[in-house]
Parts: sequence; C-alpha cells; structure tokens
Amino acid sequence: MVRLTKIYTRTGDEGMTGLSNFSRVRKTDPRIEAYADVDEANSAIGVAVSLAHGEFDEDTLHLLSQIQNDLFDLGADLSNPLNEHYEYEPLRVDAVWVDALEAAIDKYNKDLPKLDSFILPGGSGLAAGLHLARTVVRRAERATWHAIEAHGTEPGKKGHTEGGMNIVAVKYLNRLSDLLFVLARYANIKHGGDVKWVPAANRRQKPTK
Repeated sequence: MVRLTKIYTRTGDEGMTGLSNFSRVRKTDPRIEAYADVDEANSAIGVAVSLAHGEFDEDTLHLLSQIQNDLFDLGADLSNPLNEHYEYEPLRVDAVWVDALEAAIDKYNKDLPKLDSFILPGGSGLAAGLHLARTVVRRAERATWHAIEAHGTEPGKKGHTEGGMNIVAVKYLNRLSDLLFVLARYANIKHGGDVKWVPAANRRQKPTK
C-alpha cells in the first residue's frame, strides 16, 4: 500500500527527480517525459469517463476504469529501469495486457460501419473526449520510443541503477490508442455516426458576392 503523508517534498527544486529504483535523474530525462505523458493520457481518459455515464454500458465503463488503473501500473513500469536483480518484484506491463486490448478492439469494432473516410474528432462530447485521449496516448507512445532510443531495452547489471525500458509498455500504448479510436466511433453511433473529413470542403463553396 502506498502512503502519501506529505504532498510537497522540495526534493525536485534543483531539476532532479527520483525513479522507482531510488536513483535520481534530470526531470528532462526521456524516461520522465514518457511516464508524464502517460499520466496526462490517464487524466484525459478520466475526463472522457466523466462524460460516459448514461452513454456507455457498465461493461464499457469497467473497461475504461481498468485501463486507467493499467496506465498507473504502466507509469510505474516506465519509472523503474530494467535490472537483472530487484529487491522486490516490480510492476511490469505484460503481453497479456496487450492481448486484452486487441480483444476489446475486435469486440467493439465488429459492429461499426466500414470506414470510407478519415474521421474528424467530434460528434458527442464523449467521442471528442476519447479522441483527445487517443492523441495524448499517441504522444505518450512517441515519448516512450524516445526513452527506448535513449536507454535501450536491456536490463542493467546487478548493483547498477541504470537500465532499459520494457518494450511491452510501448506496445500497450499503441493498442490503447487504437482502442480509444474505436470507442470514439462506438460512442457516436447514437449521435449520427462518424464526423467525416471532406477534403477541401470549405474551398469548394462558391464565394458570396
């Protein structure tokens, strides 16, 4: 159980912060950028969930709640460099989590109409919120790839604090953005369907005299 007894600590006032393995890094480290973007993505999903009651059934709400908890676990994963030896078992994203997202994508996508255009991020408030969350998850995925490029995917040696990133975490983010896209389309079913992109639509209108 995590216990937070004090909100401010002043330990980051010099531009440094602590990872889950108690090592200290710059706040601009790509690893920090990655899990900060995951935190923002989680918050964006939280906004969407606040709009989902009365729009989504309980199973879909439960799925989104599970995803929010998964993202907290994923942030803990990104915050803990891979190492050959741990004093305690760390939280790690598992391939089973990715499989579960793919199953959810298939479930919600099977009854959606075929795509014949790109989609604008709009429609209902819920759909717009899910699209916004999708784009933040995409940014978190890019940031995680940046961290992988900086730190690699290999575990650090025993006794060393530095180590790589869990490659499964970035796969999870990729599938999550796909799921949020599908759920945004699903949310718009009762609101007239997709808001479609019409290329150069505003430039096809004849100018008024």
